[in-house]
Order: sequence, then structure tokens, then C-alpha cells
Amino acid sequence: MASTTSEVTKKVTEEVTEKKSLFNLNWVIGGSLLVLSIAMAARWYQGWAAWDYGLDSTHIDFQTYWMTLLYVEIAVFSILFIVSNVGLWMTRDRDLPNLDARTEISRYMKLIGMLFVYAFAFVFAGSFFAEQDAAWHQVVVRDTSFTPSHIIEFYGMFPMFICLGFASYIYAITRLPLFAKNVSIPLIIAVIGPMMVLPNVGYNEWGHAFWLMEEYFTVPLHYGFVFFGWSIMALGGILVQIMSRISVLMPTAFHLKADA
Repeated sequence: MASTTSEVTKKVTEEVTEKKSLFNLNWVIGGSLLVLSIAMAARWYQGWAAWDYGLDSTHIDFQTYWMTLLYVEIAVFSILFIVSNVGLWMTRDRDLPNLDARTEISRYMKLIGMLFVYAFAFVFAGSFFAEQDAAWHQVVVRDTSFTPSHIIEFYGMFPMFICLGFASYIYAITRLPLFAKNVSIPLIIAVIGPMMVLPNVGYNEWGHAFWLMEEYFTVPLHYGFVFFGWSIMALGGILVQIMSRISVLMPTAFHLKADA
């Protein structure tokens, strides 16, 4: 009798542990805090170095405090992009047809967490620092394309959310049958669309070299930022696809657990 009670208790404990493991908030919170810390550090650096060292691009201090930061950002995010995506690809699941329902659900939960951190990073790139950039150029007429606001916004915040977005995409197509077997239009739009705001920077700077618009965000020159930025709303479509798939997996997952 005591042995039976012990086995039941052990089984219940294992089931509760499995329930908790389906979605781990710790790394989501940690990732969000890391993004927030980077954004806060960037804003502090702007407050410290922008006015004193960022008004004259020909000055040696500008090269020291701002161009050096630009080169560091390009190097760090380029390495991060390559390492994260190559790493996810090399460690991909090579036996997806035999993936059990519980593991698949757990991976969908992880993807949702990754997309949350991605969207959180996009808030700073597409809202806070974007509006700050417009405010800066309403006050300071640019004498270079690499202004203190651009170096943070275009070459810091943009690459950061692009790295997160592509990591989410590679994770989805290498570990989840739903995205591995089929092309998800919402997933492609949600990742590729916002990524295109970075190439749009080139068109933006070309336009500002010919027309003085310091700084009207509603001019046609900026329409690309709006169009590609709004594509982040395709995340809603991804959630619909994920929840539809989970609803199919849930009966099987519970059945497997009941037989364990």
C-alpha cells in the first residue's frame, strides 16, 4: 500500500514538472531584461556623448566616441547573426517526423517566447529610438549620415532585433514540423519585413542628401520604414497558426501522459 502511494505521488510530481517545463519564463524574462539593459545603456551613452562629442563629424572626438562605436556594433552584430543562425542550423532536429506531441508543444512555447523578445526589441528600434532620431534631427542638422542617433538606431537597435528575428525563424524551420514542412507566410513577413528597414536606411540617407527634411516623418521618403515596420503585425498570424497546431496536439499529448 505504501509502495502504491509512493508511486502515485511520484507520478503526480512528474506530471506537474512536465506541465511547468512546457513554458519556461525565466529565459524570456532574462532576454527581455538584456534587451532593456542594452537600450538603457545606449540611451545613457547618447546623453553622455551626443552633445559634447557628436555635433561635428570632422572632429577627432567624433571619430573616437561615435565612429568607434559604429565599428563595434557592426562587428558584434555580424558575428552574433552568423554564430546564432549557424549554431541553430547545425543543431537542428534531424528526426522531426518522430517528434512526440509534448516536445512539439514545448517547442512552440519556446518559439512564442523568442517572438516576444523579438517584438520587445522591435519596440525600441521602431518606436523609442525612431522617434528620438526624428527629434534629434529637428534640432541638429546632420553633417553626416552617421549621426549619434543613427549610430544607435540604425546600426545598433536594428541589427539587434534582426538577429533575434532570424534566430526565431531558423528555430521554427529546424525544430517544428509545422514550419519545416510548409512555408509560413506570416512568419516570413514578420521576420523579413522588419529586416528590410535596414536596407531602407540607404534610400533614406540618399534622399536626405538631396532634400532637406529635418525631420518630417510623414514624407514619402519615410514610407518604407512605415510599410516594413507594420509588417511586424504578422506576428498575430503566427500565433494563430501555432495555437491551431497546439489544439490538435493537446489530446495526443495528454493521452501520452496518461499512459506514462
